[in-house]
Amino acid sequence: MADWTFLTNHAQVLLCVARNGNGRLTAREIAEIVGITERAVQRILDDLESAGYISRFRDGRTNRYEIHSDLPMRHPAQRGRAIKDLLDLLALRDW
Repeated sequence: MADWTFLTNHAQVLLCVARNGNGRLTAREIAEIVGITERAVQRILDDLESAGYISRFRDGRTNRYEIHSDLPMRHPAQRGRAIKDLLDLLALRDW
């Protein structure tokens, strides 16, 4: 099997958060779903939050995430496309 994928780990973490309807997951749960380390998930969540793509809210032992889906994707090839376009394409939720 090839050792490459179509989506980056950043996209996988974002999609994992989007799939969880109530927005509450631990980094460990995300890591298990995505197949990366918990520390890698933390770094990615930090990246997404500092870039404004998500907001994190502490809720007991877990975090609740809010996706800011109107923000643009970062790659020049997707210029003019918002994150919600990616989520819609993969039919993850109705925005």
